[in-house]
Amino acid sequence: MNAPALNVRAAVTEAEWALRVDLAACYRLVARFGWDDLIFTHISARVPGPEHHFLINPYGMLFDEVTASSLVKVDLQGGKVLDSPYEINPAGFTIHSAIHAARDDAQCVLHVHSVNGVAVSAKSRGVQPISQHSIFVLSSLGYHDYEGVALNEDEKPRLVRDLGDKKFLMLRNHGLLTVGTSVADAFVSMYLFETTCMIQVRAQGGGDELIELDSAIVDGAQAQWRQVTRGAGGTLAWPALLRRLDRTDPSYRD
Repeated sequence: MNAPALNVRAAVTEAEWALRVDLAACYRLVARFGWDDLIFTHISARVPGPEHHFLINPYGMLFDEVTASSLVKVDLQGGKVLDSPYEINPAGFTIHSAIHAARDDAQCVLHVHSVNGVAVSAKSRGVQPISQHSIFVLSSLGYHDYEGVALNEDEKPRLVRDLGDKKFLMLRNHGLLTVGTSVADAFVSMYLFETTCMIQVRAQGGGDELIELDSAIVDGAQAQWRQVTRGAGGTLAWPALLRRLDRTDPSYRD
């Protein structure tokens, strides 16, 4: 794909440019951690301001190719609101637009088809309380049954209902989704979610009976998370993750 003809940085606010850099970094990190599925999932972020505008990836671009300038700005219907040579996948925005419209705190919606996540989503019990990582997920987890490829507008109310006010949503037979008040929070939540699934898949591969944690521990997990992160959530790890990207390939900032 060719570079955009428009000087995007000159056409947007500083706040939007900062968001574009963070979102492009998130795409690169998802690729680096191996959660991408070629071009077939999406991460979206709400643009600062009164308009309901969002940033999403150009359809056809690998996640490790995404840059701040190449992200496409769209409205809730997936229509472009800033000139761009790139198109988006309207079907891919179905899930994201439903959540953004329903949740003011959903500044970023991150959806992946990670192998471990899909494997656990196909288990009747879903996520089990067998690791420290899992308690943070289970304390704010919803499930949504598979209805086929997310093309139908009438699925949106059920998606919103099943997510509720939670941060984690397991899409049955499909994948994982997190929401965050920032790109950083959504990414760190996905790290917890996918790591939880990876641990569970590996643990279930052995012959021993799994040791499950007491439900009281899960009930207190959110308070413990706030204490461990000093209330900073994902932003505590985010600067370090950006430094990791900058050491190897800072082109996401372009």
